[in-house]
Amino acid sequence: MPIEIKKKVKLELVGLDGNGFVLIGTFQRQARREKWTAEEIKAVTDEAISGDYDHLLCTLSDHCESPEESED
Repeated sequence: MPIEIKKKVKLELVGLDGNGFVLIGTFQRQARREKWTAEEIKAVTDEAISGDYDHLLCTLSDHCESPEESED
């Protein structure tokens, strides 16, 4: 059973290159900057690539928040 990650990284996906590999790589870098564990990052990315492109976008979006949102 996969672990459920409730955390979010401060990353705006809108405006990034839409290539799935770019999106995953950008997510991974930001998660590492925010001190996520390798297991947490792997859980999110494994889930993201387990479906089609729309599933990838939805999964990453569920684990990202706009940097402006977190400042409120």
